[in-house]
Amino acid sequence: MDREKLTAGAFAESIGASQATISHILGGRNKPSVEMLLRVHQRYVDINLEWLLTGKGEMSSVPSADVTQGDSGYPLFAENAENSSGGTGDAENRKEMPLERPQNKPKEIVKQEIIYKERPPRKITEIRIFFDDNTYEIFRPAN
Repeated sequence: MDREKLTAGAFAESIGASQATISHILGGRNKPSVEMLLRVHQRYVDINLEWLLTGKGEMSSVPSADVTQGDSGYPLFAENAENSSGGTGDAENRKEMPLERPQNKPKEIVKQEIIYKERPPRKITEIRIFFDDNTYEIFRPAN
């Protein structure tokens, strides 16, 4: 996170984890799972897996200028040729365009049935009183 100058939320989003999970790990409440470490390694392929698991060795296996992200092949903050900020192109070439329109489906009506079962009345069978000298007395009601 420090190297990429990411907030906890941005880092969580980049590896597909919840912000709460990252917050718990950073706060020391939880330790990262192996799955979480593999997500980091999958997203940031230059990160040395041994360093992630043990903290030993160098963090990065390549110089920082050559750092690339996952399968994308782009450095983290590189200009994206498909979505450059330099001009306005056709909207169909932009990454922000949704792939399909969401369809509004009718909501299902869920019916719940509540069944109340009567229980027989409960009766007190015994009362125990404990004293500070480690003794106790038992009281039983007359039937």
